[in-house]
Amino acid sequence: MREIVDFVNVSTTGLESSPVAEELAGLRANEARYYKNKYDHDFAVGPADEETEAVERLTRVLAEERDIHIASRPLQATTFEVDGLRMDYVFYESGLAINVMYALDPAGKRAVGFKLSQGMEVPAELAERFKFARQKSKLAGEIRGSFFVVKGEY
Repeated sequence: MREIVDFVNVSTTGLESSPVAEELAGLRANEARYYKNKYDHDFAVGPADEETEAVERLTRVLAEERDIHIASRPLQATTFEVDGLRMDYVFYESGLAINVMYALDPAGKRAVGFKLSQGMEVPAELAERFKFARQKSKLAGEIRGSFFVVKGEY
């Protein structure tokens, strides 16, 4: 069952097994605040084993586009549509958050974004392939992020 992420009172619910649970919760709250402020969308997540559509699609895009296989266990996920975009998010035990932004219009933007929680190492499966830029967040501290453009149809 999905729960709306509260970005005012940040909670580690659903992320407790992560060694960077508090930082990952801040990262998740940062995403929730973004969607609320930009689109007036309530960002809700559920256990990854219940949100299989998002996890499977994201896993497929990573594998088919770049032969990337994430070693960490998915903890929470969501999928939703907003402003002509289908968004898939997966939050991993390692502190990694991955999203697939997929424009429903074939001419629109499509990309995969990676965000690393403060305090986590860059996962080995991403370390040699991507450079990570840094940004500051009140909720998440320092976020490191990278992305790539999706070329296939999903």
